[in-house]
Order: sequence, then structure tokens, then C-alpha cells
Amino acid sequence: MPEVTRLLILTSVSFLVAFFLTPLLTHFLFKYRLGKQIRTEGAPVFAKIHGSKEGTPTMGGILIWGVTLILALGFWILSLFFDGIFADLNFLSRSQTFLPLGALIFSAIFGFMDDLLGIFRIGPKGGGLSMKYKIALYTAIAAIGAYWFYFKLEWDIFYVPFLGNFSVGFWYLPIFIFIIVATAFSANETDGLDGLAGGVFLFAFAALGALAFTQGHYDLAAFTGVIVGALLAFLWFNIYPARFFMGDTGAMSLGVTLGIVAMLTNAAMLLPLIAFILVLESGSVIVQTLSKKFRGKKIFLSTPIHHHFEAMGWPETKVTMRFWIISAVSAAIGLIIGLLGK
Repeated sequence: MPEVTRLLILTSVSFLVAFFLTPLLTHFLFKYRLGKQIRTEGAPVFAKIHGSKEGTPTMGGILIWGVTLILALGFWILSLFFDGIFADLNFLSRSQTFLPLGALIFSAIFGFMDDLLGIFRIGPKGGGLSMKYKIALYTAIAAIGAYWFYFKLEWDIFYVPFLGNFSVGFWYLPIFIFIIVATAFSANETDGLDGLAGGVFLFAFAALGALAFTQGHYDLAAFTGVIVGALLAFLWFNIYPARFFMGDTGAMSLGVTLGIVAMLTNAAMLLPLIAFILVLESGSVIVQTLSKKFRGKKIFLSTPIHHHFEAMGWPETKVTMRFWIISAVSAAIGLIIGLLGK
């Protein structure tokens, strides 16, 4: 089977499976009242704008990583008993997809637990894990990935477009950890408007998947295609007004996995472009925090920055659409540089 055909089939199957599973998931979330709790402490602007969304089901990210896991295991099992198309559609491979799939599921479980803590108002200020503990979790997951890359795969190379490969030796470990933690943190900050995080991840994974395909990493490209298909179905129900939210089980897992895929495609230097909105969102939070600490005043009306634009009077849909446009353009630029800079 041609690889392009394989990629299109897997992406389409992922979309269809996710689309038809969504009613079951939303019924479950509504039935057990697994709804988002809106935090008011320290965020009056956010609470004023989004207070009406309290109770909307969260943990919709289960759809994305759940479908990816189902298809990965399903086609792998079928390939053991049948040849032909089932063997062709199996994209589970030790060299390309074991690590990102493991990172996706492992971090999704932690995100799921954090969502439950938030739903039942357990944790600091009743909002689940504090950012300090989330970063500790991101770091632990990133450290495992760094160990695997450096000691198992013996990778210590960073590719800089137009300049070539550079061996960084043991520094590969802390750099790897920083990239994964920064991506996961940024993903968490971006998941704040209906459809925003889903659209940003859609363009980012599509760009990295295209890079993987041009590098001959066809199983990895198929893996990203499955995620893109599930994200498309998720967005169908997540656009304003959202049927459900992604939650940490989606944002945390997709953030970590995006960083892993960037490392596997040697596109870490391109990630700030491919996922520019993630950088913008987390950057606004960091700048705001530093300004309040050292200057005693805010720079933005509210952070992450999408809430700043809402506070200025922009409708939520306008913020989301414009951020989607920026994401599409920046991801395309990152992809072009990645292709031209070989």
C-alpha cells in the first residue's frame, strides 16, 4: 500500500471512530456530572468572563488519546492474525512509535487524575494540582524520555536548519527535559477557550507529521495522522459553544507528545515556530508573573494572553479564530524552513 494512502486511511478512520464515540463519552460525562469547576481566587477577570461555563463536562481529551490507543493496539493485534490491509495499517513500531505512544498514555493518566481532583475540588484552592506539582510531573515524564533518547537510542544531536547537526553530548539531557516541560506547560496554558488548544495542536501535529513523512518515518507520520484525525472529531464538538472541554488529560498528554515527536523528527529548533501560539501563551504568563513580582503591576489585563484579548472586549470566537490563523501560518512557515533547511 502506498504510504500516502496508508496515512489518509488511518487519519480518516481515526476521525470516524472518534466522531462516533463522542456521543458515548459526552453521555458518560454528563451522567456522572464530571464538569469543569471555575476557579475564582486570584483570577477575577477570568471568573467574570467564563463563570457561565462552570459545569461543562471536561476530560474530553480522553477521546483523542483513547482513539489513538485503540487504533494502535487494534491494528497491531489484527496484523498478528491477518496479512494484507491490516498489516499495512499497523503503525506500532519499537523504533518510531513506542515512545510517543507511551508518553501520550502515561501523561494522559496523570492529566486524568488532575482533572478528577479539579472536578471534586481537591487540592490547592480546590482546583486540582498546583502548577508547581504539574511541572514536577512534566519533569519526571521528560526525564524518562531523555534517558531513553540519550542512553537507549544514543542520540545527542540537535539539528539547526541551514547550519546542520550539532553534537551536544550530555547537555542533550537537560535540553530535552526543558523542551518537553516547556511544551507541556504551554499546552496547559493554551487550553482556555472553546476550540483553541485543539486547533493549535491540529496544525502543530500536522506540520510535524509532514516532516516525519519526508524523513521516511512513516509509522511516526501515521501516528501523528491518527492524532490529527481524532483532533478533527474533537474540534467538531469542542468549538464554541463547547460540548465538552479537553481537560488536563488531553492538554498534558498532547503537550508532552508534541515535544517527543519534535525530538524524534529532530525539529526541536523549529518547535517555537510550529507551535508559536503555545510559546505566546506561556510567555505571557511568565512575563505577567515577573512583572507583578518585581514591578508590582500587570502588563496584561489577564493571562494567558487569550484572556487579555477577551478582557479587551474581543468575542471568544474571534480570539480563537485569529489564533488558529496564526497557528496555521506559523506551522506552515516552520514546515517550509524544515524542508528547505535540510
